[in-house]
Amino acid sequence: MSALTHLDAEGRARMIDVSHKAQTRRVAVATGVLRCSPETLALVREGRAPKGAVASVAEVAGVMGAKRTADLIPLCHPLPLSRVAVTVALDDALPGFRIEAETVTLGQTGVEMEALTAVSVAALTLYDMLKAVDRGMRIEAVGLAAKTGGASGDWRRNED
Repeated sequence: MSALTHLDAEGRARMIDVSHKAQTRRVAVATGVLRCSPETLALVREGRAPKGAVASVAEVAGVMGAKRTADLIPLCHPLPLSRVAVTVALDDALPGFRIEAETVTLGQTGVEMEALTAVSVAALTLYDMLKAVDRGMRIEAVGLAAKTGGASGDWRRNED
């Protein structure tokens, strides 16, 4: 395991200096789940959710969240995002929603935090838009699925 890079020799928080790193194409994919009742999922599938097209709104919210990551996460570098794609898929087997975000940049540091933020904001948006009918929903399993680029190379999560 690597040392904690956001701490200096005295243990104070610091932003990492990435000025010496080459700009490379970096991609990150994150996933997550919002579990809900079968009745809530049916409302969404049938287009009867009280606040409208919740999946589409959550996808847009995820993109917006990715773009604001550096405003939310202390010491996170602001990055020029080349692409953010968020998909929300209904899944009867959960029941609930599977959320995936892919972020891309040409930069000196990775876009993992942006992908994770996109998934989290999309899940929170779904919760907000559906809480009137289902307060028992649960956001679960938000995590990095894969990343490419940078000095540490490619990485993919082993499926559980």
